[in-house]
Amino acid sequence: MTRPAKLLLQTTIATTEDDWHIGRFEMLRAYLAGLKAADGAPLFEVDTSDIDALWLFAVDTGDGLTAEDCEGISAFRRRGGGMMVTRDHMDLGSSVCSLGGVGAAHFFHTRNPDPDETRRRIDDPFTPSILWPNYHSGANGDYQTIEAAGEVHPVLRTPHGPIRFLPAHPHEGAVGEPAGDATARVIATGVSKVTGARFNIAVAFEPSAAGGPAIAQSTFHHFADYNWDPAAGAPSFVSEAPGDSLAASPEARAQVRAYVKNLALWLTGRPLDAEVEAARLDAELDEALEESFPASDPAAIG
Repeated sequence: MTRPAKLLLQTTIATTEDDWHIGRFEMLRAYLAGLKAADGAPLFEVDTSDIDALWLFAVDTGDGLTAEDCEGISAFRRRGGGMMVTRDHMDLGSSVCSLGGVGAAHFFHTRNPDPDETRRRIDDPFTPSILWPNYHSGANGDYQTIEAAGEVHPVLRTPHGPIRFLPAHPHEGAVGEPAGDATARVIATGVSKVTGARFNIAVAFEPSAAGGPAIAQSTFHHFADYNWDPAAGAPSFVSEAPGDSLAASPEARAQVRAYVKNLALWLTGRPLDAEVEAARLDAELDEALEESFPASDPAAIG
C-alpha cells in the first residue's frame, strides 16, 4: 500500500473571521482528505507536517509573507516539494513575489507588473475600487469555460477529454511565464465576459534540478467555499451578487473536482487518473493482441 501524500493548505494571513482565512477553503480540504486509492486507502493526508506539497492561498494585501517565510518556502521547493500558489486581483497576495520561480509568474498592480503593457487595463468596470489586473470571468458561484494552451497538460487531462470548466470570479489576477524560465508555460486560459480579452488561468512549472513541480493560479477563488457554493458565505466586503450556474451543472462540478484531484496528484508525483486509464487500455490491447497472435503461432510462410 502506497503511503498517502501529505498536503498543507495555508493562507498568508492568520485566521481573521471577516476575511479569506483558511476556514473558507474547508470544502477543498474535505474533498482532498476524502479521496481514495483503488485499494481504498487515502490518497492524501491534509494539514500535516513533513509535507510533499504546499497549497498557498495568498490573501494578504502585500505583507502576508516575510522575507524569511519566502526563503523557507523557496527552499522547500528546491528540495523537490510541490507548490500551488494562487492570489487574486490588483495587489492582493503580492507578498508571494519573492517566492523562488513561482513568485515571478504572478503579476500585480504595483509589484512585478505584467511585462505586456497592453494587458495592464481595467477589465472589470463594475467595482471601481479594484484596478488591474481584474479579469471578469463571471460571478462568484458561476462556472467559466477554460481552454488548454498548447499540448494538454497532465493536470487538465481526464479519461473523457480536457478540463473545460472552473469556478468563475469577477476579478481574477494575472499570471504568466517568467522571463528566462524554460520549465514554465501557460497551460490554461479563460475569456473575460466583459471585454472578451483572453487571460491566463494557470502556469505550470515542470520539476527540474531547480525545484519540484509548481502551479501559479490566477485566483484563489477557484478553490474557495464561496465559489463552490455561495451559501457557504463570504467576508462582508464582498459586494457583487453571486451566481448559481456551477450548482446547476453536475458536469462543471465534476470537472472542478477532477482538476483539484489532478493538481494534488501531479504536485506529489503520483499517477493521474487519465494516465492510469491510458495504461489500463494499453494493457487490455496488449492482452487482446496476445490472444489473437500468441507467441506460439507458427511463423508465416512467405
